[in-house]
Amino acid sequence: MGAPRIGYVAPNFKLPATGGKTVELKKLRGKKVVLYFYPKDNTPGCTNEALDFKAKHAAFKRSGAVILGVSRDSVESHEKFRDKYGLPFDLLSDADEKACRAYDVIKEKNMYGRKLLGIERSTFLIDEDGKLRAEWRKVRVKGHVDEVLEAVKGL
Repeated sequence: MGAPRIGYVAPNFKLPATGGKTVELKKLRGKKVVLYFYPKDNTPGCTNEALDFKAKHAAFKRSGAVILGVSRDSVESHEKFRDKYGLPFDLLSDADEKACRAYDVIKEKNMYGRKLLGIERSTFLIDEDGKLRAEWRKVRVKGHVDEVLEAVKGL
């Protein structure tokens, strides 16, 4: 399966989420969705990214956007991570990598000389009609959330 394309309907998914919920993307039509994929709960880069989204959460909400974080971690891990940092948005568990693969974020990484497959930090902006409007791949955390917020405001 190829990567999703700008201007086309974003791949749908249905995943277990924090708060005992199940989130299905197509049921969020009518709202802008900021979908960010991150490698692992409680790691420095992922924690900083989550805290940046938390800091700007009210501005995203005012702009009509829902933030969803996705990783391969379990819902239990996500609950602990969310509670530890007081994150005001849902985290989704993609243990079987179906959403990760649909969005083409599983990439070969080199960790301490070993090659492994992992999530490449990526963010997708989906409009109210379910169409992909912007994507950021190989994300560097610093300044990223501000860039995404500007794109949301521009929709």
